[in-house]
Amino acid sequence: MKVHFNDGIKDIRALWYENGIIKFLDQRKIPEKVEIFNAMDYNDVAFAIREMVVRGAPAIGVSAAYGMAQAYNQKKDLKKVAEVLSSTRPTAHDLFYAIKYMQEKIENGEDPLIAAGNYAEDIIERSRKIGEYGNALIKEGSKIMTHCNAGALAVIDWGTALAPMRYAKKEGKNIFVWVDETRPRLQGARLTSWELKQEGIPHKIIADNASGFIMKQGEVDLIIVGADRIALNGDFANKIGTYEKAVLAKENAVPFYVAAPISTIDRNIENGSKIPIEERSQNEVLYAGDCRIAPEGVEAYNPAFDVTPSKYVDGFITEYGIIKPNEIKNLIK
Repeated sequence: MKVHFNDGIKDIRALWYENGIIKFLDQRKIPEKVEIFNAMDYNDVAFAIREMVVRGAPAIGVSAAYGMAQAYNQKKDLKKVAEVLSSTRPTAHDLFYAIKYMQEKIENGEDPLIAAGNYAEDIIERSRKIGEYGNALIKEGSKIMTHCNAGALAVIDWGTALAPMRYAKKEGKNIFVWVDETRPRLQGARLTSWELKQEGIPHKIIADNASGFIMKQGEVDLIIVGADRIALNGDFANKIGTYEKAVLAKENAVPFYVAAPISTIDRNIENGSKIPIEERSQNEVLYAGDCRIAPEGVEAYNPAFDVTPSKYVDGFITEYGIIKPNEIKNLIK
């Protein structure tokens, strides 16, 4: 991922481990500033995940993997560390997948830092393959819609939903992307647009509630979104507002795809009704930055995710190819 700093363009990742410190591109500051957040111990890592210094299911998983390795080297109680990290964000399955992975590697006597590094590299390669397979869906001149941010910031590099678009750009295809602003934290307007600008991919930001209108006008050829947790039947959780996009896509005959690595599949959940949904602070809805936009005394409800039933999904773009929802159980075997 190429990032423009004050001292020039650097090719870096969304997070990395350096001299005992886990370094994050602070996603709370983008696009106004590009700053590095230094996590000195597992409490800092937990803060980074909870407060969305880092976000996106795969990136959260890598954060937890490095957090476990860092804690091991600092001789911390790994059981406690795992509990603290697990408590940060309940919906993203990669968080729990990564912690379990690290626990198994440590129990088997493997070097935790090497294991965490391998986990990160594996996620990046899986994302690249998602881009390669998803590119087949994109034609010359395709107009694509996406929701929230599922780019390199969410997956260390390449991304999930944005990976096919990056691959298409790499192959010289002329594409255009509609970017949902993604209220209330505006991950689309702030982060996805920032990433697409870095890549030189033409796009426009739209209000969340403009997507149906644009689909009806015939201005969307396909929709690609990411996922935070996928049930065995193909129901999936993603940023709040995704369900609406899927229903509107079905109504307007727009193909709807979900891009995610198999680490996002929860083998213990049969359907979407069992996916835990994180509820975040009502202030994210009541305020825009430091400015209150709602009347004093009014409360807000702020679920961070919703669940989209599998019947609205045309296919899952995975590192093993594009599959139908009813093929997930066979895939994970």
